[in-house]
Amino acid sequence: MFLAPVAHIAATIRIQDSRFQPEMSSTYQPVKCNPSCNCDDEQKQCTYHRRYAEMSSSSGVLGEDLVSFGNESELMPQRAVFGCENVEIGDLYNQRADGIMGLGRGRLSIMDQLVDKGFIGDSFSLCYGGMDVDGGAMVLGKITPPPDMVFSHSDPFRSPYYNIEMKEIHVAGKRLELPDGAFDGRHGTVLDSGTTYAYFRRDAFAAFRDAILSAVHFLKRIPGPDPNYNDICFTGAGRDVSQLPKIFPLVEMVFNNGKKLLLSPENYLFRHSKASGAYCLGIFPNSEPTTLLGGIVVQNTLVTYDRGNDRIGFLKTNCSELWRRVQFSGAPAPTPLVSPSKDTQMEIPSVLSPSGSPSNVLAGSFHVGFITFDMSISTTDSNLKSILKELTELISEELEVDNSQVCLLNVTSQEKYYLVRWGIFPAEPANYISNTIARSIILRLRDHRIQLPERFGNYKLMEWNAEPQRKLTSWQHHFLIMLVGSVTTLILSLSAIGIWLVHRQRRRQQTAYEPVGASIPERYLQPLQS
Repeated sequence: MFLAPVAHIAATIRIQDSRFQPEMSSTYQPVKCNPSCNCDDEQKQCTYHRRYAEMSSSSGVLGEDLVSFGNESELMPQRAVFGCENVEIGDLYNQRADGIMGLGRGRLSIMDQLVDKGFIGDSFSLCYGGMDVDGGAMVLGKITPPPDMVFSHSDPFRSPYYNIEMKEIHVAGKRLELPDGAFDGRHGTVLDSGTTYAYFRRDAFAAFRDAILSAVHFLKRIPGPDPNYNDICFTGAGRDVSQLPKIFPLVEMVFNNGKKLLLSPENYLFRHSKASGAYCLGIFPNSEPTTLLGGIVVQNTLVTYDRGNDRIGFLKTNCSELWRRVQFSGAPAPTPLVSPSKDTQMEIPSVLSPSGSPSNVLAGSFHVGFITFDMSISTTDSNLKSILKELTELISEELEVDNSQVCLLNVTSQEKYYLVRWGIFPAEPANYISNTIARSIILRLRDHRIQLPERFGNYKLMEWNAEPQRKLTSWQHHFLIMLVGSVTTLILSLSAIGIWLVHRQRRRQQTAYEPVGASIPERYLQPLQS
């Protein structure tokens, strides 16, 4: 089911974009109450209620209207039934995304509606970005699967959910010691893109947890970001996601057909939101025997739900590479991510390395020395100094950098707002920002994803600029050599003078004498040792 926030219920839905307003659409029609649906109290309109594994939920009424699929799609707008959301709780309320699109099996699924009308083939594909790789892609309809895609059988008669046949799990090359069928209880192993994390039955979770703890016993354990949950978290692994496979073990999911899907650490870890360079286990125990694999397991993975052939395919890749590696008609390649600032020619490539880790070289082949961005703030708070101090901390959290890296460069008072320039500098002792972190920061700035509390009033990101690492000119280099040489000579001279003075003082002490008549303290001979 496709769920869209409706306009007239504002208190129970927090959204970023405009709400859907049925009364403003000339093509909207409510789905009238009938024997095949649940009805509202007035018995006039069909209603819905959906609840998800992390206990978030959505409820509202059913409506029908034209649904558009974006400018890059060949599929023309089609009439479809969807949910007009009135109430949402849990992660659905807290997340930045507005609404949710259900792609499961069922007559209200957008997939089933399009397939039944003959608009697309009975298949769709999803690709999620990873920790430091934003974006994603969705393909409605059939694609030609890449030759290295790994498939598992999916039984549509076992449950209404998309399931796979997982036989065992290997951690660091070793099979978890579990009884046969550990991942085959009740609904089997369910793949649910609408769930954030993964849930194993209790004995499987305990075995997986112990294997990870054993592999990273040298890392320090810390409390999780939410005191209400007993998360398993580690610190000391560093901020660079591409280096995590050197610290955390690789994991393999083995299917019944013997095929294996390799999982990197970002497929079972999530970033600690309150501690830099810390990560938490994204696998949790399930009170039911069903194994549930959420979105975390398929980050940086192309997943093809080939419903017509009862199979699901997996390909470890990169969402930015999807358009190049998967060939299908009518899909233009994504445009490069270019800074809106007029002061820089820097361009970030949209295609990353095939391994899934961010590329080490930005277009133009230079290191980023620092990043600046301008922000306009309209606030009625007269204590600007305290506001800017708190803003520094919030910006460091939003951009996932240390507080010491965020610097206030300039504040200009305008008629109705303040124009503030910020700078993001390298973390000591580095003299440039790594390309991975720079790309992450720039994507957040470009997409205006810095979210500030309402007490700061209206704010807007104006423009950003990435400056290359400064290199010394030949004159500066020569001057630096002369300066270092002079300082070295001065230090050696002072050291020689110091040694001479110490030596002279010792000579004086050795030749010292007492004047005649001076009182001399009596000295006692020490007795001989018998």
